[in-house]
Amino acid sequence: MDPGEAALRVLTESGETLHWTVVWDRALRAGYIDPMTHPDARDALVRWLSDAARSGSIEKTSTGTYRAKSAGGAEGSG
Repeated sequence: MDPGEAALRVLTESGETLHWTVVWDRALRAGYIDPMTHPDARDALVRWLSDAARSGSIEKTSTGTYRAKSAGGAEGSG
């Protein structure tokens, strides 16, 4: 899985706002990314988050923090 797919999957599964370092950590722990086979994966993940936020694919909530775009509206209790 490429770093962008991994980031989106982590954000979607979490359903919460996450700092990019948490996205990175969760992607590593879940085995979505292997930095040994993709040495530039961290930079690619950060770059993807920035680009995706600019394009509207995900939401940037603050400096370095992102969340998946809500599909149909506001979710309760958060």
